Amino acid sequence: MTVMTPPPPIDQEDEDMLVPHSDLVEGPQPMEAQADTAVSTVENQPVEDPASSRFTWQIENFSRLNTKKHYSEVFIVGGYKWRVLIFPKGNNVDHLSMYLDVADSANLPYGWSRFAQFSLAVVNQGSNRYTVRKDTQHQFNVRESDWGFTSFMPLSELYDISKGFLHNDTLVIEAEVAVRKVVDYWSYDSKKETGYVGLKNQGATCYMNSLLQTLYHIPYFRKAVYHMPTTENDMPSGSIPLALQSLFYKLQYSDNSVATKELTKSFGWDTYDSFMQHDVQELNRVLCEKLEVKMKGTVVEGTIQQLFEGHHMNYIECINVDYKSTRKESFYDLQLDVKGCRDVYASFDKYVEVERLEGDNKYHAEQHGLQDAKKGVLFIDFPPVLQLQLKRFEYDFMRDTMVKINDRYEFPLQLDLDRENRKYLSPDADSRVRNLYTLHSVLVHSGGVHGGHYYAFIRPTLSDQWLKFDDERVTKEDMKRALEEQYGGEEELPQTNPGFNNTPFKFTKYSNAYMLVYIRDSDKDKIICNVDEQDIAEHLRVRLKKEQEEKEHKKKEKAEAHLYTIIKVARNEDLAEQIGRDIYFDLVDHDKVRSFRIQKQTAFNVFKEEVAKEFGIPVQYQRFWLWAKRQNHTYRPNRPLTPQEETQSVGMLREVSNKAHNAELKLFLEVELGQDLLPIEPPEKTKEDILLFFKLYDPVKEELRYIGRIFVKGSGKPSEILTKLNEMAGFPSNQEIELYEEIKFEPSVMCEHIDKKVSFRSSQLEDGDIVCFQKSPPVESGQQCRYPDVPSFLEYVHNRQVVHFRSLEKPKEDDFCLELSKLFNYDEVVERVARQLGLDDPSKIRLTPHNCYSQQPKPAPIKYRGMEHLSEMLVHYNQTSDILYYEVLDISLPELQWLKTLKVAYHHATKEDVVIHSIRLPKHSTVGDVLLHLKSKVELSHPDAELRLLEVFYHKIYKIFPTSEKIENINDQYWTLRAEEIPEEEKNLGLNDRLIHVYHFTKDTSQNQMQQVQNFGEPFFFIIHEGETLAEVKGRIQKKLQVSDEEFSKWKFAFLSLGRPEYLLDSDIVSSRFQRRDVYGAWEQYLGLEHSDSAPKRAYAANQV
Repeated sequence: MTVMTPPPPIDQEDEDMLVPHSDLVEGPQPMEAQADTAVSTVENQPVEDPASSRFTWQIENFSRLNTKKHYSEVFIVGGYKWRVLIFPKGNNVDHLSMYLDVADSANLPYGWSRFAQFSLAVVNQGSNRYTVRKDTQHQFNVRESDWGFTSFMPLSELYDISKGFLHNDTLVIEAEVAVRKVVDYWSYDSKKETGYVGLKNQGATCYMNSLLQTLYHIPYFRKAVYHMPTTENDMPSGSIPLALQSLFYKLQYSDNSVATKELTKSFGWDTYDSFMQHDVQELNRVLCEKLEVKMKGTVVEGTIQQLFEGHHMNYIECINVDYKSTRKESFYDLQLDVKGCRDVYASFDKYVEVERLEGDNKYHAEQHGLQDAKKGVLFIDFPPVLQLQLKRFEYDFMRDTMVKINDRYEFPLQLDLDRENRKYLSPDADSRVRNLYTLHSVLVHSGGVHGGHYYAFIRPTLSDQWLKFDDERVTKEDMKRALEEQYGGEEELPQTNPGFNNTPFKFTKYSNAYMLVYIRDSDKDKIICNVDEQDIAEHLRVRLKKEQEEKEHKKKEKAEAHLYTIIKVARNEDLAEQIGRDIYFDLVDHDKVRSFRIQKQTAFNVFKEEVAKEFGIPVQYQRFWLWAKRQNHTYRPNRPLTPQEETQSVGMLREVSNKAHNAELKLFLEVELGQDLLPIEPPEKTKEDILLFFKLYDPVKEELRYIGRIFVKGSGKPSEILTKLNEMAGFPSNQEIELYEEIKFEPSVMCEHIDKKVSFRSSQLEDGDIVCFQKSPPVESGQQCRYPDVPSFLEYVHNRQVVHFRSLEKPKEDDFCLELSKLFNYDEVVERVARQLGLDDPSKIRLTPHNCYSQQPKPAPIKYRGMEHLSEMLVHYNQTSDILYYEVLDISLPELQWLKTLKVAYHHATKEDVVIHSIRLPKHSTVGDVLLHLKSKVELSHPDAELRLLEVFYHKIYKIFPTSEKIENINDQYWTLRAEEIPEEEKNLGLNDRLIHVYHFTKDTSQNQMQQVQNFGEPFFFIIHEGETLAEVKGRIQKKLQVSDEEFSKWKFAFLSLGRPEYLLDSDIVSSRFQRRDVYGAWEQYLGLEHSDSAPKRAYAANQV
């Protein structure tokens, strides 16, 4: 799997820029003829085509190229044709874009694939040392026939003559390509070659595949999964144990690669996004945690812990007093640093490295105060199966982006964690356990930080034979490929032609290990155990064997599909059953009629005998009609088969009837019934005869049903068949009826009245047409029908829409459903909702549309009469929803739209509680009006107290609103509006006093490189006086926040500017740090209080004002 990303930002590292080129503006196009010439040479091209080579391309008149894309000549490396593709003005970026392209990709056979390591360079013709060269590797295939760098180098540098890349308007490009032969993916049989099968990639799931193969190849784990209790009534997509049992069984006994969809559905990761949002470590933990829960109370309870759980001890030990604090923690995997470590042992050394807590960073020990101390980690025990996550991906704070660490990092075949006098282990560790481990699996990531491919090297039995599990394909590999080649770092390609290319070709290896699995030698026999059919529940074996048989049957049908024709036969009975229930327009849904799978060479007359057996209609009484799709997109019986056609094979008939060339033949079986309702021979059909189908409409019951078909004469008139129609409908023979022709229904309904006195031919009626009829409404009818005639009913059916209404307060739950018309206007929709809710005033209903992508309500509700029809309310971009959200307002929506509602959190001056007030005022009101309104509703510390309104976002105060500011443009959706009393001391600031921002913060210790400041808690303003020391400020802050001495002694104080803390000493003059008044946004400089976020959260209440 290769995950595609948009062109990355300019300052990202090279590995982030590896993308196949994609025209964001236009599709592939042939190159326009050029007056300019491009000279290309393959240096010293040998007679025998090499596996690696350098190609040089000189492009003259470069600055005059006026095409979007420009290709080099074709050159051959490794028996393959290649060319370089450039975008002289950038591929929608302000950089030169350059890619290596498979020159003959359009002509290669289906499923082709080739692997190349290559570098691309723009030669600096002034000095070779300034040449820009980038290298990578890629598996080229039909979907990714080119690969390279969208942002190769800035166009500003390229076109700057003084830089030396253009000389005499000639650009020189070099490509070095090394080709590795790969296994033929399409003809390769993994089971036959290795005895194992792979897992299908369902898009973005290859990291899951490599983990599942690793877990499957721990036999003790597989045996435990098989022994988890499941029943034949469970469904794999809803049961993790059954889904995993099913998957493991198929991996063990199937001959082909296995799908994982049932498993991913069972733990809720059933979308592409689910995999994009997680990584392999999360997946491992999710899977193990869920299995652990399911194993409780069963014979395999505790298996996960027995296999994967180890323990370490975090300790802090004082140096000068006798005090030690320890905390035991368990782990299922260990995260090891790669950056700055040469191998696994160096990572373990770093893991147990002792940190000194001294100076400003002393430890506060109970009863001993601040003390110098040692802090560290030691292991109490390691698990039988040791999973090591290598930290190949890290956050680069300087560039504010994730980067991949491709440094060389070695890992041994045998790992001795008892080395150097058991230095990784706690003195309390069991000395009888020998912690010597053998490497079982190496999970690999190939690619950059924003995408790539995952696969695994595994030794299922810990023999010398390694296997590579790469999605569907399993191959045998040697130890060097599994170990050394996954260390990462740089590699220098061997020179296949000494003298031909004197410059060594070095490239960064983007394929490297990111997870290792070791098995302890003393537990090897227990873990690498035998697993056979006896371990698998009987119901599971039966179910999976049945599944396999069905799969084989479908596979056989698919393979033989070209030999068969599917014949779908619609009968009068199908029309009667479907019309008015499943369908209203046209005559039949062909997917719900009887279908026959008939060999193409079978004579049609032979097929008729099969129909006779199926339906009990003798062959001589059958007449078949071909269906035809008309220009108006309706589907009607068109003509009967001729006697000559009935002698042909069904395959030939299908071709005659079907322009779309699919495998189906659709027929209508006409059967005439005699007086005794038994089949009789169909009457001879002449050109004068027209076959019409009739539907009857009842406006009182609002029902439409099929009642039969009649042959009429083209020259005849509808008035001549009225008695017959009344008889078919069960009406009196003299009943007045109205006739309509159903013409079409897409994109709109067309149903026209038929003049009973005009001939059928003059009314343009033909074979297969549909006539709808109903009783003629009385001239003066007191009875009101919603849809009094056929056209109005069909219009209603075409536009009706069942809408699921949900309360905006419970957006996940359907509250009620209403059948409405897409043509309903705004007033009609809210009137129906109000009626459903028993509300007298529909104007108090406010509706909000549904976002089809997020499956949430849209942020903006529908304004009063803001949308004309229901159909507009249900459209979201190019998708149509059937969900609307409603609110019942306390005032009418037109009135509300002149008002603005703000949610304001009121912080009491002396109490801890916070009350959320919802304040509704006219839009032209000011902040002063809001505060005045709020004053009358809240408890003040004294009657003359003044309030202010603040904008708080991510625990920082960004703004004090002027009282004159209009509330119309204030947004309370994304940040908090906070109201509070203005302290008396702030009203009387001295000349040299400063009002500063004070925020709580902690450091994110999850990142090892640089600790990131995280703000939390309630920010506040604080006055500092001229010449005041930190010790004095601290005393006032402690009093204000009412923090205990013990807790406060652990707090640190820092001056923060642009997120960087500068720690202060008690003797520092605080005001000297806050001198500048021109800093944009006072929140960028603040006094930070560093401590753990352990304070109890304030109690919040909500009030409507």
